[in-house]
Amino acid sequence: MSSVLAGVLQMLALMGALALAYIPLGSYMARVYTTERHWRVERWIYRGIGADPGARMRWPAYLRAVLAFSAAGVLFLYLLQRIQGVLPLSLGFRSVEPAQAFDTAASFVTNTNWQSYAGEQTMGHVVQTAGLAVQNFVSAAVGIAVAIALVRGFSRSRTGELGNFWVDLVRGTVRILVPIAALAAVVLVACGAIQNFSGIHEVGQFFDGHSMGGSQQWNGGAVASQEAIKELGTNGGGYFNANSAHPFENPTPFTNLFEIFLILVIPFSLTRTFGLMVGSVRQGYAILAAMATIWLGFTALMMWTEFAHHEGALQLAGGAMEGKETRFGVGASSIFAVATTLTSTGAVDSFHSSFTGLGGGITLLGMMLGEIAPGGTGSGLYGMLIMAVIAVFIAGLMVGRTPEYLGRKIGAREIKLAACYILVTPTLVLVFTALSMALPTPPHSMLNPGAHGFSEVLYAFTSAANNNGSAFAGLNANTDWFNTTTGLAMLLGRFLPMVFVLALAGSLAEQRPVPVTAGTLRTEKPLFAGLLVGAILIITGLTYFPALALGPLAEGLA
Repeated sequence: MSSVLAGVLQMLALMGALALAYIPLGSYMARVYTTERHWRVERWIYRGIGADPGARMRWPAYLRAVLAFSAAGVLFLYLLQRIQGVLPLSLGFRSVEPAQAFDTAASFVTNTNWQSYAGEQTMGHVVQTAGLAVQNFVSAAVGIAVAIALVRGFSRSRTGELGNFWVDLVRGTVRILVPIAALAAVVLVACGAIQNFSGIHEVGQFFDGHSMGGSQQWNGGAVASQEAIKELGTNGGGYFNANSAHPFENPTPFTNLFEIFLILVIPFSLTRTFGLMVGSVRQGYAILAAMATIWLGFTALMMWTEFAHHEGALQLAGGAMEGKETRFGVGASSIFAVATTLTSTGAVDSFHSSFTGLGGGITLLGMMLGEIAPGGTGSGLYGMLIMAVIAVFIAGLMVGRTPEYLGRKIGAREIKLAACYILVTPTLVLVFTALSMALPTPPHSMLNPGAHGFSEVLYAFTSAANNNGSAFAGLNANTDWFNTTTGLAMLLGRFLPMVFVLALAGSLAEQRPVPVTAGTLRTEKPLFAGLLVGAILIITGLTYFPALALGPLAEGLA
């Protein structure tokens, strides 16, 4: 079987699995966030944290709860890393340095999972499981909660109440993320991923059954359980430095495809949850169509760039195999790369710096879209809904009519909030990249000169500000400058957009529904889905084209 055919068949299998999960999972999540019944274990948690599940929050209270919970998470994870040297099961690792501890705490709490360290050489079992793995669950649940709050803003009227953050957080964790992640971990263990608390083992180095001399150190760890939530929660931080290219995390081609499925299943299925909660599943299908169009287009383009081989070495390898695992090949690596950069996952089974110039540009552009196709757990949905508001505003300008979306008027306040949302991450990316290239010291962290070196820095801040977490490789990010600036980019890129999302949700929930008339834009139709895709691509292109021209485009066209 040719590698191109193998890639296409894997893509078809993935689409089939996602289609099978779409209705049951999307419907289940809608029930989770609309039922009034609390599970017994949830009541125990509410008593433990002192939360009143019956309280109703307006958007400022909801935002304060999000920020307070996240700030507590940053502080706890920072302190846990700083005292690692005295913790049990630390594997002899010392406490993490302050700048790196701040960067890592900000990274995992913001669902970014940017790593400026090698996991198997830095973090012991307690920090990995009690710190990083816990944040993998709750940071994903925070994203879903904010998305559900925005959906309630569209579905409710003449009230400013958006629900209860603590209820949404606990339900997302207990009813959705924990059960699916537990099942996924069992599948990964059955397929060869490791799950233990063993220490460091020193083993000999062998090739083809013959000793090569020397030795190598291998860690154990609760890898399968962290791998499951790392993908399901679109987190991405690997137990090992090689991330999902490591055979302990991702041992077989089947687990590779299974992990891609975990990355995509919740973000895509949330569109059905949205449709059910606003009372029109066709509205959910329109958002799904926009997400799927971009995802399929990027995947096809990535596979074309990586399989198109005009040089002798690439022809012999069957594609651009540098930086890719031979057990996965070009097709599966391309599918994974697009899935992880179009969501906020950041896990990698190949190294994006080794992709072709245009292939690396596709991974960059995927993040620059704003992680919305299908995006992260929750963040993908609320990001796409913000773009839908922008799209109906553009449509309203073209016909001279006050824009409306889901029975809500999009007035000056709403469009200002949406505009602020889409300006946050480009500002962070471009300002921090410009400063890093202009100052004398940061460019020393680049491995490569010229356009490729610029792409390393641009990729780092694009990944951080969009809460993706993947790295281009080559850049030495473990410096005070990059630890501090990427940490700030992650925090601002996560929580400033949430401020505008929740303010928009509160504004929408206070409105009276607008009746549908003959002049109302039908936002459940394919025409609107096409307009939405066009608006996303045009806005992103106008924002980032100069930066892309200096990096991946210059390299790819050279």
